[in-house]
Amino acid sequence: MKYHWAIVGCGNIANEMAKALRTVNEDIYAVGGHTPSRTKAFAERFGIPRIYNDCDKMLLDPNVDIVYIATPYDLHYNYMKKAVCNGKHVLCEKAITVNARQLEEVRALAVEKDVVVMEAMTIYHMPLYIKLRELIDSGTIGKVKMLQANFGIAREFDSDSHFFRKELGGGALLDFGVYAASFSRWFLQESPDVVLSVPEYSSTGIDEQSAIIFKNRQGQMGVMALTMCAKHPQRAVGMISGEKGYIEVSDYPRADKALLFRTEDNSTEEIVAGKTKNALQYEISDMRACVAGEQRNFTLPLSGDVMDLLTKIRNQWGMVYPFE
Repeated sequence: MKYHWAIVGCGNIANEMAKALRTVNEDIYAVGGHTPSRTKAFAERFGIPRIYNDCDKMLLDPNVDIVYIATPYDLHYNYMKKAVCNGKHVLCEKAITVNARQLEEVRALAVEKDVVVMEAMTIYHMPLYIKLRELIDSGTIGKVKMLQANFGIAREFDSDSHFFRKELGGGALLDFGVYAASFSRWFLQESPDVVLSVPEYSSTGIDEQSAIIFKNRQGQMGVMALTMCAKHPQRAVGMISGEKGYIEVSDYPRADKALLFRTEDNSTEEIVAGKTKNALQYEISDMRACVAGEQRNFTLPLSGDVMDLLTKIRNQWGMVYPFE
């Protein structure tokens, strides 16, 4: 069955998703944006027949089946609520919401309306992570004891950029800390119940960098180091350490390979699965399968756990966005 997709937003990630949808021959039925010239150019670029300069009207269109939301994350909650209330399935960019309360409300509405809501978090959909979980579940590195997820980007300070504006939910935690938290949660047996964190703020009041330690009731611990003012090697590095070895994943948000180290015989093995360039196609495939009832939407509870964790961290900091 072919589904009619509608895209909210015309930025860089929306362009990536539109290309991916076209590559797998999905039907992009409509696009909505608030800048008419930009929305028109986007529609012409991808051959999209319907243009909405009022996104709310697009979400009322009875022909729309799946809504892909690619706006800044401070707008996700409102668009998701409207889409779900109108009976639309939703694939929403990360961070799916800005706090746990928002996501819980959307999840409850999705159950009521019997629709699929999924976060476009590549880590949950890349074949490599499915394979790594299978290896860990089989006991390859023993029980996971420690996780490490670093993510650093040296962003040039710009007080007008949404990355540095508190009123738009800016800061490292929601921008890319959500990747580190999602990577960690994927390999944990259960969500952390103990969290310690220390932030450093920019002059605009956003979290410029932070160090975070967490632990769950299984005794599994993790460390996340996030910074917007320094470059980490290969953009992002993740480590899963167990009793019998460890796994290292470089550039982990869209990884297609990892290194497995076995401590018993000091052997090293490269694990390869999927392709980085197809990252968004895997999201589309999982979304389609869930909408069609062919696959359980197992990623939404993980998104919920991650949002709980990020909310706990901000609560420790006493950091509240003006729109909350």
